[in-house]
Amino acid sequence: MTAVLALVVTLAALTFHTWVNATRWLRRPTDGPVEVTEPVAVLLPLRDEADRVEPCLRALLAQHGVPGLRIVVLDDGSTDGTAEVVRAVAGGDLRLTLLTGVAPPPGWLGKPHACWQLATRAEPAATVLAFVDADVVLTPYAVAAAVTELRAARAALLSPYPRILVATVAERLVQPLLQWLWLTFLPLRGMERSPRPSLAAAGGQFLVVDRAGYLRAGGHAAVADKVLEDIELARAVKRSGGRIALADGSRLAACRMYETWPQLRDGYSKSLWASFGHPTAAAVVVALLLLLYTAPPLLAVVALAAGAPTVAGLAVLGYLLGVAGRVLSARSTGGRAWPDALAHPVSVGVLGWLTFRSYHLRKRRRLSWRGRPVS
Repeated sequence: MTAVLALVVTLAALTFHTWVNATRWLRRPTDGPVEVTEPVAVLLPLRDEADRVEPCLRALLAQHGVPGLRIVVLDDGSTDGTAEVVRAVAGGDLRLTLLTGVAPPPGWLGKPHACWQLATRAEPAATVLAFVDADVVLTPYAVAAAVTELRAARAALLSPYPRILVATVAERLVQPLLQWLWLTFLPLRGMERSPRPSLAAAGGQFLVVDRAGYLRAGGHAAVADKVLEDIELARAVKRSGGRIALADGSRLAACRMYETWPQLRDGYSKSLWASFGHPTAAAVVVALLLLLYTAPPLLAVVALAAGAPTVAGLAVLGYLLGVAGRVLSARSTGGRAWPDALAHPVSVGVLGWLTFRSYHLRKRRRLSWRGRPVS
């Protein structure tokens, strides 16, 4: 009884923290007309993205509020005609430059190397660099709004997290956990104020950096061998004395990261091991998540069968607190709340399995992404 009560109190505290983050500390850039005067370079790395890059490119070419906008695209060894799609969409627009990338040298992973090539070959006058992934579609004032928020936060790096689009059951189970995890467990105001590199979060789908601060941190060369190059870049910025900030970018950008279960499974498997570090740490974290969010509904069933209605009621309350946290996260980041939040215990269970799979494949050196090894 005491243990179950402690579990419920812990869940209540975590859900309250989610509410505080979502309502008090989460930055929300304006989605209305705004203009910036400084030159900005949008950097788009592409590798075999012919089938989905067009909406991203058209949205970039339709940006408003940035008179000095330049778009630099890197074709990173594509074999599916990505470069031809880029040329067709650009239609000779002089704001867009298409570069041909070179293979990453020893010690580099593909994504950091592509981003570093873009950063070092971007328009020299650009004072802000905006990294965008091919699966991201920006609203017309997204770049201007993100740059405005970057300056308002007095930060060297701003991560305006896009609205994550989901369609399949697998996506609805797993994808919302991205926002839920940092809203629930990361103190956003503390992250901004603290110089500790360990207290950092960022999403590489849409990342805006002050160019001087980015270079002072070493840029992507400082995270050349990192699978989670976005989070590691944020940590590098902190180590160099810069400030980072996280924002709800759901009104600025939308992103469907994976369209099939194999894509989602392999995408998370390639990087979850890097999120936790040592396998022991991963085991502890996953065990705690399962205890907090997956155990309560199971405990409720067992308690009812054993004739312990009080324990069952507390377990149900714990389950509902977890659901409430998931609903708060979804509503504050443009996600889907109902009925997906009701399956939150299943979502956490799937995350645990994906984490186990990530370490299992890494141990056997079988992790790869887009034809390149990642460990």
